[in-house]
Amino acid sequence: MSIVDSLPEEPEESPSSESPPPIQEKLPGNHSNLQPPQLKAAAPLRMVETAFLASTASLIWFINFYFPLGPVLRIFFPVPIALVYLRWGQRAAWMAAVTSGLLLSVLMGPVRSLLFVMPYAFMGVLLGATWHRRVPWIVSITLATLLGSLGFFFRMWLLSILSGEDLWIYLINQVTEITEWIFLKLGLLNSPSVFLIQIGAFALVVINNFIYLFVVHLAAWLLLDRLGNPIPRPPRWVQVMMDYEG
Repeated sequence: MSIVDSLPEEPEESPSSESPPPIQEKLPGNHSNLQPPQLKAAAPLRMVETAFLASTASLIWFINFYFPLGPVLRIFFPVPIALVYLRWGQRAAWMAAVTSGLLLSVLMGPVRSLLFVMPYAFMGVLLGATWHRRVPWIVSITLATLLGSLGFFFRMWLLSILSGEDLWIYLINQVTEITEWIFLKLGLLNSPSVFLIQIGAFALVVINNFIYLFVVHLAAWLLLDRLGNPIPRPPRWVQVMMDYEG
């Protein structure tokens, strides 16, 4: 027996002992067929903008409550929520209204939160809906005036319960003094009736809300145009008065 014959035979290569190159050759092909998940950017953007604008509306109310700057900030109470409606629709606007109410409830308490939600949060949703549907100013101002007047009486009722005094009587006394002064200037000797005074108080509330909503429309018209979310064009005489062409 020779030395060559005594050497152990080399094992034959079996298919099971093959190195994984064929598997590695398949992996790139399989990996190329896998598509990365397509994330929709609209959903997180809608959530972020809704939360941001809801907190903006709450912050405007919060600052105006503790550091009142006159009517400047009050003009913008419903505008952020209306902007949410213009950008993301009805559902996002309602979410912004509820979120702002919950945030103010944590910061200021539920009562003061209700004073914002009714009517300003609801008014933001209403204005956003009317602006989105491109209705004329007279329609949106009228509808929002009715809501604002209802919100005024709701606040009077709520504050009267909490304070234990009828605040409507205080308003009636103020209107009585104004009515008597008008009668005096007109040379009328008879005193105004209680029914006439109540009608005058209601008319004063409606006129005040109408003027307020007109100013809100002006501010939103000038502001939202620059943000890329224009509202319907105002009447021609308003454009001429403001020297602004939409």
